[in-house]
Amino acid sequence: MKKIFKYILVLGIASSTVGCSDFLDTEPITQLTDGNYYSSPEDMETALVGCYSGLQLLYSSGGVAVPVAAEVMSDNCFGGVAHSDGFNYQVIDEFSLDVSPGEVNIFDANWVAFYKVIYRTNVLLSKIDDIDWTGNEAQRNSIESQARFIRAYCYFDMARLWERVPLLTEPTTGYVPQSDAVDIYSQITEDLLFAAENGSETVTAGRITKWAAKAYLARVYLFYSGYYGETELPGNNGNVNAALALQGLEDVIASGSYDLVSDFKNLWPAASTMPNEAGDGLETTYAGKDNIETVFSIKYNITSIYGDSERDPDGNHWLVMLGLREQSFSPYGRGWGACTVLPSLYNAYADGDTRRDASIIAISQEGLDFDNSNQREYTGYTNKKYTPISNPDGSDPAVANGGTDFQIGQYQDYVAVRYADVLLMAAELGAATAQDYLDAVRTRAGLTSVPATENNIRRERRLEFAFEGIRYWDLLRYGIDEAANAVNVSMTVQNGGEDATKTISGDNLRATRGLQMIPQNQITRVDGKYDQNAGWQ
Repeated sequence: MKKIFKYILVLGIASSTVGCSDFLDTEPITQLTDGNYYSSPEDMETALVGCYSGLQLLYSSGGVAVPVAAEVMSDNCFGGVAHSDGFNYQVIDEFSLDVSPGEVNIFDANWVAFYKVIYRTNVLLSKIDDIDWTGNEAQRNSIESQARFIRAYCYFDMARLWERVPLLTEPTTGYVPQSDAVDIYSQITEDLLFAAENGSETVTAGRITKWAAKAYLARVYLFYSGYYGETELPGNNGNVNAALALQGLEDVIASGSYDLVSDFKNLWPAASTMPNEAGDGLETTYAGKDNIETVFSIKYNITSIYGDSERDPDGNHWLVMLGLREQSFSPYGRGWGACTVLPSLYNAYADGDTRRDASIIAISQEGLDFDNSNQREYTGYTNKKYTPISNPDGSDPAVANGGTDFQIGQYQDYVAVRYADVLLMAAELGAATAQDYLDAVRTRAGLTSVPATENNIRRERRLEFAFEGIRYWDLLRYGIDEAANAVNVSMTVQNGGEDATKTISGDNLRATRGLQMIPQNQITRVDGKYDQNAGWQ
């Protein structure tokens, strides 16, 4: 993937050919134009890299990264961050502006980033048939499949965050009204169906395959059918029901392209890394990026540099939010203290479940002399899956290996779909071998078999995918009341080292239907033509 992303500067030109200041506010006008750039299959491959580059920026261009926000909204984490910080994470956590009425643009940068990527994919798709693909038809279909998957990925995030957003399927810079959820999901469905039918079967690091599309279609189906109470996904291609979603998952399993990594902790850098005996370096059993369990991930590299149009997007800019507040304890690196973990999650793991210690940093139990005097909503626990790493001398490995800044040079990928999810989704959808699929996940965790009932599968999903940006969307699809009851909490935390009561009312989630606030900037720029989501007016 490093080789692919050396072309990002070119893509900033090739896929950003007209200004979008009126509506999308995305890219400046450049010297190359739509008319003189897209002339060969090679140009299209370069344009596709620009779409992947946009994926990197989705969660790293400001705002709050959606996987992080999803954990904050769930019953896994509080907002956390510094005791002296603003309260945007608490607004997300509590589904209310009461805690900080001025936080009306928390996700504004996210909104802009999504439409930048969508603009790039739409430009590519609008030009793809202007090229002679004779003898390269499979390449053409693969490029279109990847671009359409990326567009669907963006719209699925947006639809879950805000529901009614403008639906753009062509390069557009002017005002576009909000679309109904059914129309947005119809487009998501059609894009994923195309990718599932025409995508490549060959697993290539950093590239979207037909298997990723089939797995993601099942995820979309489960959310849509649960949240909206429908038995089919909408769309002209129709009939995407539980049976078709399950068949797609069974296809992924039967492909033989994926498997479970044998030791759960080896999926995560911080969980599988420790100082060496000499105390002058680190040793690891990490399975590595693009291991056999990765079905789809958003790639990050160490080379990110602020203000460099070619290299700025490369790094994982959001990982630092999840590090221990301002302190490192090798192998755990410093960060900004977001997503403090509820003790109820730590206690939900059974004795002997290896996922607990691979997923959660238990500060006291691990003997970490952590100073929580500038930590908000301190609970004694934080996440281990997505956290920076520190060398024994306290230095950051990214910087030590050429990265310019630990805040943007983090290089851990975001694994959006793992094979374990394929197995558990298939079990939930009623696979004939559901018990085998559930047992495989539990056996890896060091646990014995339990019946593959709906409740047991749901419980397993929370423990397996904690901190991976999945739990909250699962709660919503289980039902608004179930989600509201799950996040409803009142407990003692420490703010700046002092006891305080943290309260989240499930009624706020009910009032908002679990949706977030549409950025006020976006409503203002269209002269109030967009309707704000209920509960946020």
